[in-house]
Parts: sequence; C-alpha cells; structure tokens
Amino acid sequence: MNRALPTLVSAACTLLLGACAGMTTMNVPPVDNAVLPAAVRVPAGETQKMWTAGSGEITYECREKKDAAGQYEWGFVGPVATLKSNDGKVVGKYYAGPTWESMDGSKVTAKQVAVAPQAPGNLPLQLVKAEPATGTGAMQGVTYIQRLNTSGGVAPAAACAAGNVGAKQQVAYQADYVFYGR
Repeated sequence: MNRALPTLVSAACTLLLGACAGMTTMNVPPVDNAVLPAAVRVPAGETQKMWTAGSGEITYECREKKDAAGQYEWGFVGPVATLKSNDGKVVGKYYAGPTWESMDGSKVTAKQVAVAPQAPGNLPLQLVKAEPATGTGAMQGVTYIQRLNTSGGVAPAAACAAGNVGAKQQVAYQADYVFYGR
C-alpha cells in the first residue's frame, strides 16, 4: 500500500496541473478575426497562441521631411512597452526592431504585412509576419502578431520646426498584441 501512495499522489498532481494549464487558456480573450478589417486578419490555418496587453511609450523625433527641404515632421523612433497577461502578470516586453521578448528569453522580430485605420488619435491596427523565434519558450512557433485595440501613440501635436530638430518626445500608448502559430 505504501508503494501505491506515491503513484496515486503523482497521478493526482498531474491531473491538477493539467486542469490549471487548461484554465490559463480559458482566460485568454479569443479574437474573432471575422470582425476585423480584412487587411489585419491572420491567414486561414493560424491559431491564437497568446494574448498580451501592452502599455508603454513611443518615441518620436523632430526631423526634416525626406525629399521636402525646409519642411519638418515628427518621425517614428521606436516603442518600449511592457506586455502583460490577462491576469496582469508581466510576461514580456516590446521594443524597436520590432521585437517581442518573453520573460523566458525567447523572442521574435517581424515585418509589417498591413495596417488598418483606428479612431483618430490612436495607432492603426497592424498585422506583422514573424521571423523564426530565437531562444526556447513562449515565442517559439509564432508566425503572425496582431496589434489591436490601440489607444494613443500617434505623433505629438506639438510643433516640429527648424528650431527643434532633434527634439524627442515620448507618447503613451496601449495595445493588445495577439500571437498566432500553426
């Protein structure tokens, strides 16, 4: 009977861990791609793997417009954001590249496929195609990433002119990042 107890405890722990793992996926808000603009829908066959809420800042720099001497604009420099799970736990970060990095060290970079307009004052929705992940972990197998439910993040309204070329401003933003794979 003493030999059966460890086996029974092991089986119970395995069932409990399996149940907890299932609860984690139930807390992930599912994305209904059918209601999104066509340009930012993931291709057929992709499965939602992870959802995160990103919050941070986007840096812009006052620059002379390309091919328009004497005209100036706020140019995109890059983002820095913290990625959190649905329960508020920090699960990674997002930064220039663009790069999404999990707390487990795995990361992906991506190239933009498409954007779709969002309400004025908010970054557009976005679909990017991921490059193969580096490192072992959550980002392995990610093929596409969507930026959804954006708030803020657009270029500053402040003047950009010859007198402040090189000035940088950070603009707060929030967005959901949804990760897909096959």
